[in-house]
Amino acid sequence: MMKKENPVIWSDYPDPDIIRVEDTYYMISTTMHMMPGGVVLRSYDLLHWEIASYVFAALDHTPGQRLCDGIGIYGKGMWAASLKYHDGIFYVCFVANDTGKTYLYTAKEVSGPWEKHQIEGFYHDCSLFFEDDGSVYLMYGNRDIYLTELAEDLSGPKEGGLHRRVLSDTDDYGLGFEGSHLYKIQGRYYAFFIHWPKGGNGRRQQACYVADSLTGEFKGGNVLDDAMEYQNAGVAQGGIVDSPDGTWYAMLFQDRGAVGRVPVLVPVCFEQGFPVFGVQGKVPLMMETKSERPEYVYTPLYADDDFTGETLNAVWQWNHEPDDSLWSLAEQSGYFRRRTNDICNNIIQAKNTLTQRTFGPCCTAEITVDAGNIREGDYAGIGVLQSKYGFLAVTKRAGEYALVLQKCGKNQEEKGEWSHYSDCMEPVECEIMKIQSESVELKIICDFRDGKDVAYFYRKSDGQWKEFGEPLSMVYSLEHFMGYRFAITYFSTKETGGTADFTNFKLQIVERPEDAMDKGE
Repeated sequence: MMKKENPVIWSDYPDPDIIRVEDTYYMISTTMHMMPGGVVLRSYDLLHWEIASYVFAALDHTPGQRLCDGIGIYGKGMWAASLKYHDGIFYVCFVANDTGKTYLYTAKEVSGPWEKHQIEGFYHDCSLFFEDDGSVYLMYGNRDIYLTELAEDLSGPKEGGLHRRVLSDTDDYGLGFEGSHLYKIQGRYYAFFIHWPKGGNGRRQQACYVADSLTGEFKGGNVLDDAMEYQNAGVAQGGIVDSPDGTWYAMLFQDRGAVGRVPVLVPVCFEQGFPVFGVQGKVPLMMETKSERPEYVYTPLYADDDFTGETLNAVWQWNHEPDDSLWSLAEQSGYFRRRTNDICNNIIQAKNTLTQRTFGPCCTAEITVDAGNIREGDYAGIGVLQSKYGFLAVTKRAGEYALVLQKCGKNQEEKGEWSHYSDCMEPVECEIMKIQSESVELKIICDFRDGKDVAYFYRKSDGQWKEFGEPLSMVYSLEHFMGYRFAITYFSTKETGGTADFTNFKLQIVERPEDAMDKGE
């Protein structure tokens, strides 16, 4: 048996859907504006996970998806995918909230290649469902939940096919039913949803409704209302899966502040044909499962990188679709080289920003930046990316180098919230210091313990890490709808054409910030 604490991944993998194919579990989660997108994870015990595949490298190459409009698709893009395996084919179905389209990707192997299709219409938080008779359906919606039969080729609704409203949530819930997941188990139909009651003590709850047929009445109610002793943050929304020995589990998520929405594994049993989640209504803080491959060694979901490979490690994702003409691993061996071809104001507008997720309870990232070929007004460095960002960078002014800590615009700092998204477009320089060397070593430490959500910034001087500027109070914002990411980037504010080189990236998960403070060389 294998044991691990909940959440099973203390990082941003929201809206999970999960399946099992023979002895292997697969899970997909929302990746929004990050590319490649639609990350599929693999496990043999439901506790430990590694990257199996990305469903797409890019979607529709729109100006927003390429961050060419100065605004991007933050908080939009790919949402809440449905993952299925049917008759030897993997299916991934999701909507993109920037294009208003419903996408369907198919592959014979989870590793791809994935073939892109489109389903006519827009089906919020949809669940793809294959019936025993060969018919195919989508369950979807927000507050009002619908079931729609698809045409045989899955290109859109079937003419004359079943289309019905299954449920409507009451006005007692501020967030009505959504996050649909539909299953057929021993001849009965089980539909799972998330919703959120109104009121100060309300939190996300998981609901289940059951019917004897797709045309019958779905009856049920809440099956889980628990916060795992964490800040009244309810555990809800996700898929269920059975193990080879017939044990059932749910993979749901919980809000964990600035680190994002994290996957939580919940035991499930059935009593008189209705699912019971948790143990006496509680999500266990420690989970124990049987591993189908107990000797298997998983590849971590994060990685150091010396950038000596021919391709980027799979753990990296770009902030929006990259321009491949602006980066290289080959031009300078052992370096991630970036160049610029446009003007922007800050890290949020910067194209070709390379990211990795942050992790709890604490994590640290460090990088060496060679700014010898940046131009006047350029910025090259590492940040923590969300709408309330912090960016530690080398800049060049009047031919001299300086180290700068930038944070988001003044309006958010003063008001505590956005009055408009453009508030972040003029960064505040909270700390600046002239430096003599064009090459610097930088570090950021993130502390997510008990919702502390603080980022600390450091520079290496005389072999010692020294704090630089004031810490950043990280805030999870719906503007990005994503947990904080470590972000490596380079942008120009005055003239384009320079280059910046990055090397020796290190990412470490630690229990306490002080565990990340080595004494240098």
